Order: sequence, then structure tokens, then C-alpha cells
Amino acid sequence: MVKINENYLKLPGSYLFSTIAKKVNAYIEANPGKKVIRLGIGDVTQPIAPAIIEELHGAVNEMGAAETFHGYAPDLGYGFLRELIAGEDYIARGCQISADEIFVSDGAKSDCGNIQEIFDQNCKIAVCDPVYPVYVDSNVMAGRTGEYDEKTGKWSNVIYMPCTAENHFVPQLPEETPDLIYLCVPNNPTGTTLNRDQLKVWVDYANETGAVILYDAAYEAYIAQDDVPHTIYEIEGAKTCAIEFRSFSKNAGFTGVRLGFTVIPKSLERGGVMLHSLWARRHGTKFNGAPYIIQKAGTAVYSKEGKAQLKEQVAYYMRNAKVIYDGLKEAGCEVYGGVNAPYIWLKVPEGMTSWDFFDRLLEEASVVGTPGSGFGPSGEGYFRLTAFGTYENTVEAIERMKKMPSLIK
Repeated sequence: MVKINENYLKLPGSYLFSTIAKKVNAYIEANPGKKVIRLGIGDVTQPIAPAIIEELHGAVNEMGAAETFHGYAPDLGYGFLRELIAGEDYIARGCQISADEIFVSDGAKSDCGNIQEIFDQNCKIAVCDPVYPVYVDSNVMAGRTGEYDEKTGKWSNVIYMPCTAENHFVPQLPEETPDLIYLCVPNNPTGTTLNRDQLKVWVDYANETGAVILYDAAYEAYIAQDDVPHTIYEIEGAKTCAIEFRSFSKNAGFTGVRLGFTVIPKSLERGGVMLHSLWARRHGTKFNGAPYIIQKAGTAVYSKEGKAQLKEQVAYYMRNAKVIYDGLKEAGCEVYGGVNAPYIWLKVPEGMTSWDFFDRLLEEASVVGTPGSGFGPSGEGYFRLTAFGTYENTVEAIERMKKMPSLIK
């Protein structure tokens, strides 16, 4: 008799954003005349920049001619894109990352979820709390997290590093030594960051203990403060302890186009084995490569025109972040983030859970956000709002929220 992977049955409920979608759809059916404004899922709303569209059209035309047609992409990505990434994202910042240490993929989410496959099932993970759910859920599916305690919202074999207002949402070194450390900087969901000195602490710790840092830098383009590194490889020693994930979704609007990459330096070894080699084997075996037309479109991200256009888009979303932050501050709310990331982390009114506030926000203002408890136990009592809506909708959403009976003090 066929047996299923019972680890999947350990996952509590549905994926966070699936639950939100069901609640919102039910509300829309019951209130067909109301305009719902979505500030929940971190999906972009601005169209893809003209420079990228032009490159995309050109690549599509190439696929229609025999002499320029492309079939399967190289396993690890086309050289023309990997060279650009190495030069623009790393060498230009003084980081000696070579093109053959870059693996092109269909997005950071896939890589963040799949990277755990190259590590032993008994490896212990450490996560910031609150945390992007994919880090934990993918390890649950692999049978690495132990048992779930509904009362605490924690897994028995996961090391939680609370990120709270008391520690300025900066994770502290854990008492128990982990094997794998997930860091998301700028952080999703809190919108906070680590400066160079704070990140150096983690790099030194990982090198001393033999741990590996899994560094999600999907929101790098939103960094505004000079002391916040744009890549972990700006920190001395990171090449021997860190894997970095990057995405074209948030900086270039590729959420519906799909493109990202992972960096694994060849100097990163554990047990005498290059992790680069393991990921190359996994990547080549289970992935057929991002499409040629998408990788060609990705090159426009690094063109002079593309950089200028994307800078404007990032500024657009960060203006939204300021509207949310300032508006909620004005309403007397306790808020964080919104400076180096397109996320606002809101303290919910006293006496409410984060899901209570979700329901109130939807009922009283027809606005959708994300309950903090969905990101982990330390997220309870908080709420995430994204700056990825249109400016007009963002302004309207905050004006609605400022009139909510639940927020008026």
C-alpha cells in the first residue's frame, strides 16, 4: 500500500495567505458593493518598466526565428545574466562573487523552500520569530521540525529567536547552537534591518560554530540607510558561512514573470563538501532553468534606463510606506518598519488578537492586511501592512483606518 509523506499532515491549517484569501472572498460575496483595498500579500501593482518590456518583446521575437531560437536554458542560468548579476550586485559593492557561483531560478521563494534539501534531516534550524512562513513550513515537510504545539504556536525541534519591540526586532544569538540560521534582511514581516556591526556578529558566530546562514535578501532594493548592507557578502567572512537568495519580484515587478537567483560561494564547505556542488546537482536534476525570454528581460534591470525606471518604482512604493507609517502614527498607533522595507508592522489595539484585528479591519474599513500571528508566536499582537498597493488606494485605506472605531482612542 502506498504511504504518503505524513509530515505534510503536521502542517497546521492552510498556508497563511490561502486562509486570508478565503476570508476576503467570503466578505466580497457578502458585500458586493464595497471596494476592498488589499494591503496584505506583498504583490506589486505597478506595471513592468518600459526598458524591461522592450527587452522582453525582443526576446519573444528571437524565439520566432530559427537562427535565434532557444530551447532548454543552461542548468544554472545563461552566462549573459549571471555575469551581469556578479558585476552589478556584487563586484560593484566590493564583493568577490563570480558568475559561476550564481544559480538563476524562478524566484527566491522556490529556492528558500528547496535549499533545505541539501542538508541532513537531523539539522536543527533557527528562525527569527516572527518569520516568513516558507522557512518553517518547508522544513516541516522534510520532517525536520518535530511536533507542533498549538498552545505555544511552536515546533519542538525549531530554535526560535524572538524579534520584539523590546529588542528592536533584532534577533539575538540563540542559547542552543543551530545548524541552519534563516535571516531575512530587510525583514519580512517587521520591515526592520541589521546594520553592518549586527550582521558581523552573525557571520562570526556561524563561522565559529559551523552553522550555515540562509540569507534572504529579497528586499535589498528598498534599503535606504547607509549602514545597512545590500548583501551579506559585504561582511568579512560571509563567503565561508552564508548562502544568499535574491529576487527580481520586489525590485523589478517580476511577481508574475518569475526570476531570482541564489549565491553559493565555492569556499562554503561543510563536512569537506562544497555546498555549491550539492546545490548544482539538485538544481540540474529538479529544475529546467528559467525561460530564455525571462532571463533576457532580467538583463534590462541592469541597463541605464532600467535602473532609472526601477528607482522610480521603488520610490513610489516607499512613498506609500511613508503614507501608511505617518498616517497610523498620527492616529496614535505603535508602528515599525517602512524605512528600509515596503512593510509596516503595526501593534494591534489592546485586547485584540491579530486575527481579531484582521476581521475588524475588513468589516470596518474594507481593508485587507496580514495577521502577525501567521508569521509565528511573537507575531501575535501585531499586523503587517504592505506598501505595494497603488498610491491612491493606499491613501484611501489609511483614511478609512483612521476612522475605525477600533483604532479611535
